[in-house]
Amino acid sequence: MSVDTAAKQADAGDGAGRFLLDPYLDWAKGEGIPIHDDFGFDLLAVETGPWERYDARGCFAHTLGRGDFMSNYVLEVEPTRRTRPVRHLYEAFFYVLTGYGSTTVWLPDGTESSFEWGPKALFAIPLNCRYQILNASGVEPARLSCTTDAPLLLNLFHSPEFVFGSDAAFPDRVGAAARFEGDGEHSVYNQDSAKVQNVWETNFVHDLTSFKLYSFEGRGTGSMNVNFVLADGTMHSHVSQMPVGRYKKAHRHAAGTHVHAVDGEGFSLLWYEGDAEFRRFPWRHGFMYSPPFWMFHQHFNTGPTPARYVACSLGSRKYPFLALRRKSAEGSGAVSVSQGGRQIEYEDQDPRVHRMFLEALREAGVESRMGDAFDEAAIMALPPESLTGVIHTPRSTGPAI
Repeated sequence: MSVDTAAKQADAGDGAGRFLLDPYLDWAKGEGIPIHDDFGFDLLAVETGPWERYDARGCFAHTLGRGDFMSNYVLEVEPTRRTRPVRHLYEAFFYVLTGYGSTTVWLPDGTESSFEWGPKALFAIPLNCRYQILNASGVEPARLSCTTDAPLLLNLFHSPEFVFGSDAAFPDRVGAAARFEGDGEHSVYNQDSAKVQNVWETNFVHDLTSFKLYSFEGRGTGSMNVNFVLADGTMHSHVSQMPVGRYKKAHRHAAGTHVHAVDGEGFSLLWYEGDAEFRRFPWRHGFMYSPPFWMFHQHFNTGPTPARYVACSLGSRKYPFLALRRKSAEGSGAVSVSQGGRQIEYEDQDPRVHRMFLEALREAGVESRMGDAFDEAAIMALPPESLTGVIHTPRSTGPAI
């Protein structure tokens, strides 16, 4: 074949469909349910459609910052209905947005385990176990948010038949039977310079609004936190709480962290280093978004009650998977940017940040409790023209971590 002939065949598109493939997205499109693409979502309001795989309703909620390995879909089960039993080789964390029901899991040893759940419960399906979800209400649909590493598995194997059809068993992922009842094990691991704080290993959390949290002052005064290892998985989840009138320190990390507001209300600011403006994302229960890779983000509680959120991402405290996640697990995620870390301390943050917070509190009728860290009267007295320009970010003096 001459060079001219080869060039003409290439121009004619002989390579179409052979390169730059994305098997996960191809699978998602083939499922026949709505696919929503946006920075973030109100998952209680997104449109769903009939989903044959589950014999229920669903949609994909693809966030801008979902990255290469993680994604989210919403599963909606109509009153008194149950899903078709399914199994898959990707890990799945379910957060109950609304409704009451139960889940049955068929275990590798031939037994089955069932547990009941309500709003704001969190559970994981042990890897490749068959499971079925039942809506116990005769009136209201049940809606669950499912965060998964399906893109990782489907793009790795590029075979939905294998991902959904394998009979491989992973009995070590199941854990003790009581872990489907909410029992678990609390750990704090210390070795050399590494400190893995407050990890709870389980399969099921009854209610994220009342689950015991532990002090995490490194992210801000009054901040509380607990980390979950669910179903012995490589996916991570943690719940954090902000007190009334306070907010957390800004930080950045890898893509793929799906942040769900659990209770309370507020907003998050997001920006890249060098940006002139912040991106502002308001939230309350049902809202979910993913900070894009290396984008600073900061969470603010503007309501009259403490605010909690749950975050799901790749790389658990037990199996970090990613180098950045390992460093976070070791405690370096709360190290200042000025020391080579990924967090902006209050004294280093852009003055516009606290002013926006104070203005939001004033509108909500809530009193600030951040006077211990800021001269709030001086910040409010700054003229508007002094609060423009490129967002201030402290310069790093050490290696990036």
